[in-house]
Amino acid sequence: MDFLGDHAPELLPGRRALPPVQGAFEAPHGTTIVAATYPGGVVLAGDRRATMGNMIAQRDMEKVFPADEYSAVGIAGTAGLAVEMVKLFQLELEHFEKVEGTQLSLEGKANRLSAMIRGNLGMAMQGLAVVPLFAGYDVDREKGRIFSYDVTGGRSEEQGFAATGSGSVFARGSLKKLYRPDLTEEQATTLVVQALYDAADDDSATGGPDVARRIYPLVTVIDGEGARRLSEEESSAVARAVVERRLDQPDGPRAALL
Repeated sequence: MDFLGDHAPELLPGRRALPPVQGAFEAPHGTTIVAATYPGGVVLAGDRRATMGNMIAQRDMEKVFPADEYSAVGIAGTAGLAVEMVKLFQLELEHFEKVEGTQLSLEGKANRLSAMIRGNLGMAMQGLAVVPLFAGYDVDREKGRIFSYDVTGGRSEEQGFAATGSGSVFARGSLKKLYRPDLTEEQATTLVVQALYDAADDDSATGGPDVARRIYPLVTVIDGEGARRLSEEESSAVARAVVERRLDQPDGPRAALL
C-alpha cells in the first residue's frame, strides 16, 4: 500500500478516477455475512448469492476468505472491489510477517483493514461501498473476536455475534434470539447457518441453501489451531439438517420467552 501510494497512487482502489456515469450504475454485490463466538473460537459464514439490481448475478460466489493463519474476512458490498481489497489485505499481512518475523496482532489486523476501507471512501460515496466483517482468534487473549465496519472505515468490536450485508437485519434478529455464550463449535456452526436461512427467508438478495444445485453456505471456524473452512460435506450436512428441521418448523427454532 505504501509503495503504491508513493509511486503509483492511481492504482490504489480508493484513488482510481471513475468515468462519468449517466443513469444508475449496477455492479455485482455480495450480501449477507454472519459471525458468532464460542468458548475457544469464532465462526464466520456467508451465503453464496451475488445480486446486480433485481437480478441474481451469481449463485455460488465465495464471500469468506482466510486473511492469515488465525483470521478471516467476509465481504459484503461491491463484489469486485471487495475481493481486490481482501487480496491486498492478505498480501499486507503476509508481507508484515516476513519482514517482522512475527504475525501482526489481531487488533493491528483489524486497524489495518479499517484504513483500507477508509481509502475506498471515494468509491463508497459513488455507491461502490465495501463493508466486510472481520473475525479471528486472539492468541494473546485466547478467545475469538469479531470486528464490524462502516463505509468510512469506522471499526467496532462486536460481542458474541455480528452480521453485515443486505440481510443483516434479519440475520442479527435470529442470532440475538438463539445465541448463548456457552455454545459448542458444532452449535455455533448450526447457529450461523440458521441465521443465514432466516436472512434468506426475508431478504431476496440473500441466498439460502440450494439443495438442488448443491450450493451451501461457506463456513470458516477459527480457533487456537488456526482457521479452517468446513468441507463441502461438512457444510452440506449442517445445511441439510437445518432444511430438514424447517419442514416441520418453517420459521425456525423457538427461543424461550423467559
